[in-house]
Amino acid sequence: MQPLASVSKILCFGVFQVDLRSGELYKAGLKVKLQHQPLQVLTILLQRPNGVVTREELRAKLWPTDTFVDFEHSLNTAVRKLRDALGDRAENPTFIETIPRKGYRFIAPLEVPASAGLGELLTPAQIPPPETPAVATPGVATWNGKRTTVLVPGIVIVIGLVGMLGWKIVHDRRVAAESAPQIRSLAVLPLTNLSGDPNQEYFTDGMTDELITDLAQLANLRVISRTSVMRYKKSEKNLREIAQELDVDAVVEGTVARLGNRVRIRVQLVRTADDRHLWAEAYEREFQDVFLLQNDAAHEIAEQVGVNVMNSQQEQLAGRKSPMKPEAYEAYLRGRFYSRTGRPEDVQKAEANFQQAIRDDPQAAPAYAALADVYTFETYTGTYLGTSRKEAAANARSLARKALELKPDLVEAHLAMTGIAEIDWDWAEAEKHYRRALLLEPGSSTAHLSYGMFLAAQGRFKQAIPETQIALQLDPVSAETHASSAFTYYLAGEFDHAIEQGKKALQLDPGFQDAHANLMYSYIQKHMYEEAAQEFGRFAAMWQYSSESANEIEGAYKRGGIRAFLNKQIELNARGRIPPLTSFDLACLYALLGEKDKALEYLEMAWKARDPEMGFIKVQPELASLSSESRYRDLVQRMGLSASSSPF
Repeated sequence: MQPLASVSKILCFGVFQVDLRSGELYKAGLKVKLQHQPLQVLTILLQRPNGVVTREELRAKLWPTDTFVDFEHSLNTAVRKLRDALGDRAENPTFIETIPRKGYRFIAPLEVPASAGLGELLTPAQIPPPETPAVATPGVATWNGKRTTVLVPGIVIVIGLVGMLGWKIVHDRRVAAESAPQIRSLAVLPLTNLSGDPNQEYFTDGMTDELITDLAQLANLRVISRTSVMRYKKSEKNLREIAQELDVDAVVEGTVARLGNRVRIRVQLVRTADDRHLWAEAYEREFQDVFLLQNDAAHEIAEQVGVNVMNSQQEQLAGRKSPMKPEAYEAYLRGRFYSRTGRPEDVQKAEANFQQAIRDDPQAAPAYAALADVYTFETYTGTYLGTSRKEAAANARSLARKALELKPDLVEAHLAMTGIAEIDWDWAEAEKHYRRALLLEPGSSTAHLSYGMFLAAQGRFKQAIPETQIALQLDPVSAETHASSAFTYYLAGEFDHAIEQGKKALQLDPGFQDAHANLMYSYIQKHMYEEAAQEFGRFAAMWQYSSESANEIEGAYKRGGIRAFLNKQIELNARGRIPPLTSFDLACLYALLGEKDKALEYLEMAWKARDPEMGFIKVQPELASLSSESRYRDLVQRMGLSASSSPF
């Protein structure tokens, strides 16, 4: 081995030496195996110590004829391999610092050995590919092409001193890394649409959704759900404020640009404890390969936050990303966008787009699952699509099964199956799919919340409440999640907690109707009738009550108390003057009035109509007065529910 100090064009940093002539990297005198491209990157960075070398400069020098996507993938790989060779870390660099959205900078002090003139550095093209190292003879090296005996004890001393210096550097870096705040929770903020076309918002939101969903499948990382992060779309709050509200260690932010048939995503990772930009990358691919782009970004983020993506998770992500045909994926993303607006008029648009996706690609399992959800929603509401509940349930059942047949490990398909099983009152089947969904995607707030409500309906409150608490951790600023948590507490008879959660829901969204309804009934259970009447007034104003009808109901309370209040609702419902109440709703009102026979009569009607609300028959607090009635217990058994775990 040639003595490093005698060769020109040698640079030293830390325990490393680079021979720019031969294209070799040494650590404490020993050669480090490093591929050609990573060494080229290192050479360019060394030409500008403490200066920023942009990604575009690296592209121009190293990949002038390649496509942008090849460049991005190649550069990311080269930098990662270079850091591995140097024992460097992106989040706490000793040698190579990432400059978000720009490039890289070499930050370690450089030295030139006295006997090695720096001269002009070689260009990357002049660096020869690393040669296969020859087998060295112990105690012998070459000096200017001649074999010579070296003084082994002297080399041992030098290597020992350099090794001690290297140990100190590595030790200091490790201590600094261990003392840095760990990233255990993450929020992917809504990506910004840079396409210059507001009609592409559905696509940008879809990219945000996909990235969240990918990361939510990773264990040991809490990823905030879509519902919560979308509150910060176009928000003027700074990252630290957002992170505090979401209670996360880091945030991912970025942009999406869609130009023609190409998609470009830029993302960066920011640690919120110190506002430090830890990492940034850009990805670009053809639209038909957008699934690979999403997968690459998720893996890179997981790597940067220190989450080890196991082989099983890699296979799971790859399976979930089985591509749809481009035109089908377009329609699917539009359908998801419309299904999440919360506007009744968009339900039909969502249905039409999911149907289009299936026509464009009959193998598109996610589209079948999404359309099944639309019909399941229609089964509960019977309002938006003009189909009967029976027809909607049949459609949902067929679509969910098809999704599962096409992709057995699709989380969305299993969640769609839970909805169908609950409509069919097949509780064991529903739980099987809930468990499978949570195994596939442990970070799904939807799965945790829905499973918690399922467990509550079964009377299994010790399991239900922890599930809803997990959902709240994953979805902390969602009015819907807080309202659902309130309902779970209400079913469990914990009315104070129900009121607390209901108020939190209304702080997030004062117009959330279900939260007002839950609060009203929680106040009734606590005999806080004045508060219940006030809450009804707020609810009625949002729920298509005419002002005249709402005034009559409120006036009835003022004149005759809670009984008059409840009776007036029954009367106006019979006269068609308020939004129609279901048989289950009427059963609850009659039970509160102590009219057991009427309550049981309407429960029987709800059972015959297969009213989805019947799933709560054994835990609905309004029905507590019926618990000793044989007809009630018979209905509970016919529902396939065990009366043994009833809270009554």
